[in-house]
This record gives sequence, C-alpha cells and structure tokens, in this order.
Amino acid sequence: MHNLYVQFRQLIPDPPLQAGTVVEIGSGVVTVQLPGGGRIKARGTGAIGQNVFVRDDTVEGIAPTLTLELIEI
Repeated sequence: MHNLYVQFRQLIPDPPLQAGTVVEIGSGVVTVQLPGGGRIKARGTGAIGQNVFVRDDTVEGIAPTLTLELIEI
C-alpha cells in the first residue's frame, strides 16, 4: 500500500533557491533585495551588501558575487 501523505507531498513543488543582496539587518531577520527588484524578509544573518542564498524565507548561505543579468520573458 502506498503512503498517501508521501504521494501528496510529491505534488507540492520544492521552494525555489533565490539569490539576493542583504539591504537591511534586524534581530535574526534580514531583508534581501532580489535581482528583479523585489524584497523578502528571511531568517538568518548576513552583512549589508552581502549576497546570500534564500530558500523558504531562510538564509541558506553566502552566495558568490557575480554579475547578474535579468532576462525578461
């Protein structure tokens, strides 16, 4: 018999990994500006101006400093 909960979880996509720049620091929360101009708040730490990876409103780590090119579709 198949586990219905596991089958249900497979229908929900994983949250995307996003990269952005820290623009504001709070108490355990940072505000990250995404390349498209949006801002999100994420739990974790970082320094202002530092690039970070964010997934599911949590800072996962430091992102490399690379030139980003936004392509609109």
